Amino acid sequence: MAFLLAVMSGIEHMKKLVLVIFLVLLACAEKHPPQPAIAQGATVLILGDSLSYGTGAKPEEAYPELLEKATGWHIVNAGIPGDTTSGGLQRLPNLLEEHQPKLLLIELGGNDLLRQVPTKQVEENLKSIIAQAKTQGVQIALVAIPEISPLMAAVGNLSDHPLYARVAEETKVPLITDIFSDVLSRHDLKADQIHPNAQGYVEVAKTMQEALKALGFVQAP
Repeated sequence: MAFLLAVMSGIEHMKKLVLVIFLVLLACAEKHPPQPAIAQGATVLILGDSLSYGTGAKPEEAYPELLEKATGWHIVNAGIPGDTTSGGLQRLPNLLEEHQPKLLLIELGGNDLLRQVPTKQVEENLKSIIAQAKTQGVQIALVAIPEISPLMAAVGNLSDHPLYARVAEETKVPLITDIFSDVLSRHDLKADQIHPNAQGYVEVAKTMQEALKALGFVQAP
């Protein structure tokens, strides 16, 4: 009898465990539902700074160039060295009108953090960028940038600034995490303290493609 009760108790425990796992998976699915795929040949706009421009490598080695070859998209690299979220906000209307992209990748904020722009202002600028794109019916993904930490950079342990998670949650847009934090944590993948080298951009493009595929933007072969 004791053995039977133990078995029954174990079964009930397993049922509860399965239910918990199911609820967690359901919550994750609701948080990150699959996005409509972007067809090959469609225009994708990358609004960024020197990380998108490709500083630290040759122009053809920048991750937007590599991502274009891997996805078949027509990628417009609107990365400008030194640009900030306020600069991106000012540039965006003309870029949207000129290129009419299906997808906007936002890679901005690093220069704001370097210049110690208040975090609240950075968040508001990013939310305004997202709101502008949404009014044009453009799909959006936000790319997280590492916190500025010379100590963490020195020991190879950078992490994304939490402001990106907050903005993504508030605006309900997909967030691509850990790409630049991981690459810039490795000395062999850096051209300097804040830019990848050619091999680093290869890793950025590869991981970016995987993240976009997981979100549903990249069509499965």
